[in-house]
Amino acid sequence: MTTHTTPSGSAATAATGASTGRATARTWAGLGVLALALLLISVDATVLDLAIPAITGDLAPTTPQLLWIIDVYSFVLAGLLITMGTLGDRIGRRRLLLIGAAGFGIASALAAWAMSPEMLIAARVLQGVAGATLMPATLGLIRAMFTDARERTLAISVWGAMASSGAAFGPLLGGWLLEHYWWGSVFLINLPVMAVLIVVAPFLVPESRDPNPGRFDLVSAGLSMLALIPVVYAVKEFAAHGPSVKLLMLALIGVAAGVAFVRRQRALADPLIDLDLFRLPPFRSAVFANLLAVFALAGVLFFGSQYLQLVIGKSPLQAGLLLIPGTIGSMAGALAAAYAVRLWRPVTVLAGALVTAAAGAVLFWLLVADPAGSVLPFIGGFLLIGVGVGVALTVSSDMIVSTAPAERAGNAAAISETAMEAGIALGVAVLGSVVMAAFRHGLDLSTVPAAHTGAARESLGGAIETARALPQPAATMLMESAQSAFVSGVHLAATATTLILLVTALVAYRAATPRR
Repeated sequence: MTTHTTPSGSAATAATGASTGRATARTWAGLGVLALALLLISVDATVLDLAIPAITGDLAPTTPQLLWIIDVYSFVLAGLLITMGTLGDRIGRRRLLLIGAAGFGIASALAAWAMSPEMLIAARVLQGVAGATLMPATLGLIRAMFTDARERTLAISVWGAMASSGAAFGPLLGGWLLEHYWWGSVFLINLPVMAVLIVVAPFLVPESRDPNPGRFDLVSAGLSMLALIPVVYAVKEFAAHGPSVKLLMLALIGVAAGVAFVRRQRALADPLIDLDLFRLPPFRSAVFANLLAVFALAGVLFFGSQYLQLVIGKSPLQAGLLLIPGTIGSMAGALAAAYAVRLWRPVTVLAGALVTAAAGAVLFWLLVADPAGSVLPFIGGFLLIGVGVGVALTVSSDMIVSTAPAERAGNAAAISETAMEAGIALGVAVLGSVVMAAFRHGLDLSTVPAAHTGAARESLGGAIETARALPQPAATMLMESAQSAFVSGVHLAATATTLILLVTALVAYRAATPRR
């Protein structure tokens, strides 16, 4: 196993013998194509949320089928990122990008015209496989295309803007499409972009690969999937339905596979992941910050959309519009990060971004359980979180791929994006569990018949649906209790998010600061 000890982007470039020439207009055009593809992948993770009622009415899926339609994309994506990132290093990142773009387009068409729940689930699986090829390929190609350190940081800031804003942009785009077209339109928007990518990428994006890739280890690929998919599934189901023996067993299987995976990587001459990268403090702290920045954003999107629609009473499109300031802030923060790192050390900018996001979480303490209440605290809080996460994602991703040698760019990119996917799953699971625990503890069910208490306790949406079937004044009492209990949970989650982000900022800063 090769040990890498280069602690900075410039050193890593020098170590690999890469040139530091300036990027051309063709290179920047290639970046635009890669960024647009990444935006669609990020959008696809959340665009389906608002289409669920229409899909339910058309295809009539069972409850387990509906959950698989929503979640299987992210499960497959998370499980394959490491494998596909390493595969791109071996067969060529551009080649893998083109294969993934064709696959993603075909899977999107199958999903749009799905005739049954099973067909839609299968199409979402194919989307996850193709998305796993696209995500590490885009970041790995950027590392190879931009050899100048400043230009690479700016390029990664564009990449970060697409990654951080896509999830927030998904509900807005989905709301607009569903008001004008049928539910399949949320998938068809992928086709023209993927077609453009397939046509122009061979001319704008140069091929890059590891010149000495070594043997591809299929056992390691299988272990990486077995480690990630059960754990991601377990934490998501824990957030939705609480603990169970089944979820505990799945989590233990994932942990055992993860331990076996790490041991195998240490024994192989050509590992799937170069674990020596984690010995570099900048790399380690950047991965940690990357995960927890997305953790905060995912948690806010999870309970924020429910707050706007079920407490304040906004429509899906109105809720999407209220997310626009935060989405723009995320994009602006990602782009501004390229200039901030010229003025201050990257780790200082990273810590400051996490503190900014923590300040946004504090503002959620001002949210009230009153439909007539102001939405300004939410807009302001989400704006600060968007700016902070946008900067943090860009700086941490730049630190990750710049620290790693150029020939391992796809591998480093896969680690970065696996951290992002883990952050999304953990953000929804942990913060969602905090909100729902407070909700169930504070919910007053004294006026609810025993036959309906289970549905009312399941979620805020379930409580409101139960209230609509009750006579007055029991309906009003249940609805007010549910909204108040939910907002109390949001306050608790906001406190947890603030503390986690502040601790992450401190740990990342100390870990990446050289000792005397």
